[in-house]
Amino acid sequence: MESQATKESVWRGGVKPFKASYGKMMMWFFLLTDALTFSGFLGAYGFSRFKYAEIWPLAENVFTHFPGIHGDQPLLYVALMTFILIMSSVTMVLAVHHGKNMDTKKVAWWMGLTVIGGIIFLGSQAWEWMHFIHGTAEGALQLADGSIAKVIAAGTEVMGQTYNFDVLRLGTEKFITDPAIIATLSTGAEHIYGANMVVNEYGLPQFANFFFFITGFHGFHVFTGVLLNTIVFINVLFGTYEKRGHYEMVEKVGLYWHFVDLVWVFVFTFFYLV
Repeated sequence: MESQATKESVWRGGVKPFKASYGKMMMWFFLLTDALTFSGFLGAYGFSRFKYAEIWPLAENVFTHFPGIHGDQPLLYVALMTFILIMSSVTMVLAVHHGKNMDTKKVAWWMGLTVIGGIIFLGSQAWEWMHFIHGTAEGALQLADGSIAKVIAAGTEVMGQTYNFDVLRLGTEKFITDPAIIATLSTGAEHIYGANMVVNEYGLPQFANFFFFITGFHGFHVFTGVLLNTIVFINVLFGTYEKRGHYEMVEKVGLYWHFVDLVWVFVFTFFYLV
């Protein structure tokens, strides 16, 4: 006959798996499923880019703006955003570290900096979206067949040569330099500016769709993380976790925040760099 104590031990779950609490285990399960979701999105993006490789826009030709600096600065602003988010992950590590040492003041300090970093990233992403949606001053031509041609102003060097008339660029490498063909293609073409879910001055509309969906979905995660971090920050200020005798909640939101940062590294690599 099993003892009552043995039965109770079994129903309690026994020893904690990996010495992690229920809350941490559930967070890990959530992050695992979320990682699979992002993997599916990035996989779909990779498939589309491979299928339309010749005409797929290059991120370095699209994201060239930087506040206060004139001229093209390819991916510089995106790199700054990435640095800010990674540094917010560092401040979160320090908050968790001081939480284990029950140092309330330092936990509050580093959690506050983490929240500020997240807010700056969200603001930066909104600025990037604004410029992507508004487009460039020159815009692009949507030809009769639906393809997009960027107009390169006369006097700009193209393929090692300088032309005294406008040149059309189709895709990433194909240039139309014959004035007669340019005139034919331009007939009936619509001038478009910026990008939305239907047209995209930078190239295929699918590029804009993936940009809005992937970066928007990640931005929603960052926004959620900022809310959670803010709640935890307020609780730290009120001494809630000090009264509980542990700062496990800081660790749990820290896991989520590190995941959000890690996902952005993959988004930055596959969407912007590759």
